[in-house]
Amino acid sequence: MLNVRPDAHQVVVRAAYHALAALYHPDVNPSPDAAKRMAQLNLAYAQVRTADLRAVYTTRSATPQPAKAWAMGGATPPPPPAAPNAEPSLVIDFGRYEGWRLADLVKHDPDYLRWLLRHASGVQYRGEIQQRLAGIKPRAEPSKEKPRRGWSAVGL
Repeated sequence: MLNVRPDAHQVVVRAAYHALAALYHPDVNPSPDAAKRMAQLNLAYAQVRTADLRAVYTTRSATPQPAKAWAMGGATPPPPPAAPNAEPSLVIDFGRYEGWRLADLVKHDPDYLRWLLRHASGVQYRGEIQQRLAGIKPRAEPSKEKPRRGWSAVGL
């Protein structure tokens, strides 16, 4: 993804990321694939941006991993089967939920959709995400009330 050799120096990896990001950032590149490509670049660079992360990536890539394991090491469950008449624009085509329909994802992980709504890679899904999230209750905010001290606080 970063177009560097596996044994490239960290300075080369960083320079390659910055050069490609300058080409594919959605603010600079108006193409419809720019957001997807930028998300892929960010994911690739996140895996190898430091020597420690690169060592983990090298070790992980040398050992068999489950298909589509997410970059942080946790595997995401496979997507529910899509309906045969599902619109392709309503199916996530990148990241940990690749292949998931928005309708299923809103039930499984609405916080991810809230994040995607704010993130550049979710631009193409914004309208649909807003409609889907409008139908669910927002998370309860933590109480702003100060906890009581003393015996009465523990119910004694």
